[in-house]
Amino acid sequence: MKTIKLLSVLFITALAASCSSVRVATDYDESVDFTQYKTYGYLKDGVDKAEISDLDKKRILKALDAELQKKGFTKSEKPDVLVNFFTKANKEVNVNNWGGYGMGYYGYGWGPGWGWGGPWGWGGNYNSVSTHTEGTLYIDLIDASKKELVWQGIGTGVLTQDRNKKQERINEFVAEIVAKFPPQKDK
Repeated sequence: MKTIKLLSVLFITALAASCSSVRVATDYDESVDFTQYKTYGYLKDGVDKAEISDLDKKRILKALDAELQKKGFTKSEKPDVLVNFFTKANKEVNVNNWGGYGMGYYGYGWGPGWGWGGPWGWGGNYNSVSTHTEGTLYIDLIDASKKELVWQGIGTGVLTQDRNKKQERINEFVAEIVAKFPPQKDK
């Protein structure tokens, strides 16, 4: 019985650890020299269209400012690149069926008779259902003079509804995505 509990705890711990990370993918225009970009601004129309609360928009903008400035960019009224972002969210439902050793009536256990677990013996099934919201944050960098998308970063991970942890989670999403900019071209 201790083994099943231990395996359950290990599985839940692994699931929680995987939920805290942000999976990132990027795409970019290989013909662009990204060293030419020194300043940034926001594509106001795009940011306004993001289908999230104004509070979350402010949180994302704050995180973007911090990460871009760490990279040496300066916010400008006449930027080299325009930053846009948008989001998507999906509710995920996970159903886990934990079959016990011997699966109930059959197998070894603590029931009447050797090899027959019985209805109260060791080896029943345990089901668990969990839900979470998985969100995707898209960050676009647009060449301001050409009005062309030059880089896109996409981060996907589990969201939190806890107001006290939202900024921290948004910071994590933005930091993981912006860490992939500028792209490292394969040699």
